[in-house]
Amino acid sequence: MQFQPDIAPVNGSLFLSALVALLPLLTIFLTLGVLRWRAHWAGLSAVAVAALVAVFAFHMPVGLTAMTALQGASFGIFPITWIVLCAIWMYELTVESGHFEDLRATFHMVSDDPRILAILIAFCFGGLMEALAGFGAPVAITGVMLMSIGYPPLRAALTVLLANTAPVAFGAIATPIITAGTLTGIPYQEIGATIGHQTPLLAWFVPLLLVFIVDGKRGVKEVWPAALTIGLSFAVAQWVSATWLSVELTDVVASLVGLAAGVVLLRFWKPKGTAEAAQRLTNMKQTEAEEGFHTTNDDADVKEVHKVSGSQIFMALMPYLLVIGIFCVAKLVKPVTAWLASTDIKIHWPGLWDGETALILTGAGAPNTSTIYNFQWLSSPGTLLLITGILVGLIYRMSPAVMAKVFGRQIYKLRWTFLTIASVLALAYVMNLSGQTITIGTWIAGAGAAFAFLSPILGWIGTAVTGSDTSANALFATLQQTAAANIGIDEHLLVAANTSGGVVGKMISPQNLAIAATAVGLVGKESDILRRAMPWSLGLLLVLCLIVGLQSTPVLGWMLPNFG
Repeated sequence: MQFQPDIAPVNGSLFLSALVALLPLLTIFLTLGVLRWRAHWAGLSAVAVAALVAVFAFHMPVGLTAMTALQGASFGIFPITWIVLCAIWMYELTVESGHFEDLRATFHMVSDDPRILAILIAFCFGGLMEALAGFGAPVAITGVMLMSIGYPPLRAALTVLLANTAPVAFGAIATPIITAGTLTGIPYQEIGATIGHQTPLLAWFVPLLLVFIVDGKRGVKEVWPAALTIGLSFAVAQWVSATWLSVELTDVVASLVGLAAGVVLLRFWKPKGTAEAAQRLTNMKQTEAEEGFHTTNDDADVKEVHKVSGSQIFMALMPYLLVIGIFCVAKLVKPVTAWLASTDIKIHWPGLWDGETALILTGAGAPNTSTIYNFQWLSSPGTLLLITGILVGLIYRMSPAVMAKVFGRQIYKLRWTFLTIASVLALAYVMNLSGQTITIGTWIAGAGAAFAFLSPILGWIGTAVTGSDTSANALFATLQQTAAANIGIDEHLLVAANTSGGVVGKMISPQNLAIAATAVGLVGKESDILRRAMPWSLGLLLVLCLIVGLQSTPVLGWMLPNFG
């Protein structure tokens, strides 16, 4: 029997249905943020609540609910945790070979100030990783990098989560924006250009916020020239590239421009209080340990920085140059992209299809294509990172046995992260396919003209639940387009707002929290990270809501691109 979700199944009331649909989200935030459960238990409990809501409130058959959850969990394992696993493995190979110490020394050649390094590593380098790989890889890689230069684990996790906001909209070669364009029929270049007039307004100040997280008001006072210079350079480059150059390469351009601006500035200006800031971080690490934040990260010990030669610098940077090269070829060379896509295996998920007939429909009555599992065994960013890691190991002259040992060690370290991400994606799939998510979105969209101020909240919710701005656009892009038509607002603005809202929602996603906790060795402390990240996420969301709301009026409407 086919299932078509009802937008208002509870007593015919959209309001009551939305309140019931919110129960799984409230469950995960309550268990994580208030009760401080481990992330995998919080995720599993939210899945259970979502399943009960799907069956008893939204009338989804039990079998379909179970198979939907299973498909979501499988998607969480592959490709999501596959990407994280391969990203961390590649990094661990650099540690095992000893070349990571050369990379640390290379960053120290630019600056030995830990606050500046946070901007260069978490914001610029992390932005580059987000541009190419996305899906948690930048959080995983930059988290362990900050630990290696002396950051306390909790502070490192918060820093990389906040830094990962600025580039998310254009991440993974602009996949979220391309997805929104495909679903709405709006040219994705126009959506990207509109986003390029929203997110840079936040990106400008993110490095300053990073410094505040790391070293408080004193740090801001001492290094604000670098923070604002790098942030402004990143923001301007993001604006220019998204508007006139390339939506796909926007984050690559912005990250490299921001990094170059920082390098140039630091040739003529040096921050004050570097030694004192490093000592405060050491004291902070002791304080965190006393509060129970003991890292299990094997690479947390900070070693003395040594001088490096040109060849050592090249070998240290080589893995990341390979990442850039391989991903650029895979994503931008159309014949290669097409060939990789042709290797994908489309699986009609068992139990959700009867032959060629989908058993789950969309609200409009069409077959729900989300029930088709796309097994990207070769084109997945995780597989590309695996290939990169193998090349790195060979270039570093590591034996296959050592490479395999390091890989196995990472699987064991990530075991609870696997379960967390699988449960979160199971939650997302059950909420999406049963109609819970679209019910919440439709209810919020009923705010009329005020919806322009509220529209980023949908993207925030979608990304917070799924951990993916791409998924948030898959959920709400067409709803934003419809709402814009109903209230007489430019559709570009609201579809872009959905993507921009997801940018600030990613830092509180249980998926990203689990990745950050694993990277810094705080598995089981995801709830504590959430409690400290939530105010930043809500604060940035409020700012973004004001920006989008005012862009829907003459006050800031002038700053939007004109598409004729």
